[in-house]
This record gives sequence, C-alpha cells and structure tokens, in this order.
Amino acid sequence: MKHIALVGCGLVGGSWALVFGRAGFDVTLYDPSPAAVRTALDVARDAAETLARQDLLHAERVEDVLARLHAAPSLAEAVRDADYIQESAPERLAVKQELYRDLAVAARPDAVIASSTSGLPASAFTAGIAGRSRCVVAHPINPPHLIPLVEIIPAPWTDPSVVARTHALMRAVGQVPIQLSREIPGFVVNRLQSAVLAEGFRLVEDGICSPDDVDAAMSDGLGLRWFFMGPFETIDLNAQGGIADYCRKLGPMYYDLAREQADPRPWGEALVARVEAARRGRTPAAELDARKAWRDRCLARLVRAKREIVQDQE
Repeated sequence: MKHIALVGCGLVGGSWALVFGRAGFDVTLYDPSPAAVRTALDVARDAAETLARQDLLHAERVEDVLARLHAAPSLAEAVRDADYIQESAPERLAVKQELYRDLAVAARPDAVIASSTSGLPASAFTAGIAGRSRCVVAHPINPPHLIPLVEIIPAPWTDPSVVARTHALMRAVGQVPIQLSREIPGFVVNRLQSAVLAEGFRLVEDGICSPDDVDAAMSDGLGLRWFFMGPFETIDLNAQGGIADYCRKLGPMYYDLAREQADPRPWGEALVARVEAARRGRTPAAELDARKAWRDRCLARLVRAKREIVQDQE
C-alpha cells in the first residue's frame, strides 16, 4: 500500500491525515464540503507543528509531512489511485449507505475500504454493494495521531486478507491494532468505557460521591496503572500467585458487585444536569476548546513518557 485516500474530513480526518503523512504515505483528502477539507488540513498542520516540538513526528519535518497531503475536488479523483481508503463520514446510516454505493463504483477493485465508525457495524452499510468483501471497520480512538489504538472489525463477508492488510498497514504507520473476531455492538473500547461510565453515573445518582470524585478515582487511581498496562495484567501483578490467585481470592467479591450492577439505568435528565453542572463548574463552556487543546498536549507528553517506559522494559 502506497497511496491513502481519506473520505470525510474534519477533526478525525485531519488526525488520520497526520497519521499516514508522518509515516511517509501520500494522502488524498476529500469531503463534499471544501471547508471540511480545509479544517482537516489545518488540524494536521497545527498538530504536526506541536508533535515536532515534542519529538513525536517520527523524525520527519513538518513541511515534508504536509507536502504529502493533497485535497481532491471529487470522490472519484480522491480514490482513483488509492490502495487504502479510510472513510470518516458522519455517523448516520443513510449517509454511509449512499457513500459506500458510490465508493463501490469509484474505488479500485483491490482497494481496501475501511470505516472510522465508532459504533455502526460494517454490515449495516455494505450489505448491498459490489465488492463488499473488501470493506472493514478500522475504528480509531480520537485523536488517532496521539492515541494509537485502532479496532479492526470485519463484517460477516469481509475477506480475511483485507483484515490482515488493514492490520499490517496500521502497524506500519505506528498504530496499535486490535482485531475482533466478529461484529459486536460498541466494539471493545466503547464497551469497556460504557461499563465505567454506567458505574460512575450510578455512584453519583446514589449520592455515594461527586462527579469530581469519580474523575479523581480514575485519573489519580486506576488510570495511573491503566496508562501502561491493561486490567488483566494489573490484577496479575496484584496477587502473589498471579491472576489465578487474584481470581480465587477476589473473584467472589467481583461477582457480587456484578450482580449488584446488573440492573442498567438510563442517564435521566436530572442526573445528566447534575453532572453537567459539576463539569461546567470545572470547565466553563467557553473554555472547552482550550481544555481540549490542553488534553492533547498532555496526551503528547504521555505518549513520549510511555515510549520511554516501553523502551525501558525492552
């Protein structure tokens, strides 16, 4: 794979452009809105300059990375020579269905077509198109130029070679792909996040603690461990005899907690308003964009720190 096409721009498209551009690939961007393409290129430029200052541009020069990014005037021109197409269109089923009918005609027969969708299964928008076996989900965690994980989810008809090619490409551009065996609602990351959020909202609703306390429990507690190791390795190292010892000792407690938590609750208006008020007390609405920029600076520093930690381990 040498040429990448990004279809659907904006914040995610701009971040993907940087992922592929800093890895040395030629990237063509297309969106029905020229303004969205400009936004994506602006995002890529600003992020590239920031990453260069933090030694996270893969030893590339900003101008060289940006020179690999090109806007296309039409969908057909964007995908004409593409080996791999990353679609990041709006999360509306009808929009994706229409787009994939067009992509099936415009893209090369051997091109991989991957979707950035965060929840829609590929089977929902590729069922009726020609060449559906080359379609797959490659869901990034936003922003992908800083957070490397990518979830690869095949439709029932996705060719295994397409999954393998997508997996290899993500490795080649410095991402960390995980591969699901089949489609499942929410994929992996959102399912894990949903469990944490459900319990967080429950704790607030029941008056056990405040939204700030829930955030602190993660950012100053679990998150410090989960920053560089997953939950299975965490418990493996938290018992003298490893994970089997941990499960033997604490498994019954977690089972009781799971039974208690098995009754799902909707996030009602009053509860959401309560959490909203707590968050706006911390970050006023007018300061959200500045806070997002702060988040990205923190993520970049954490990526550098994690790289050093991993190198230490090796």
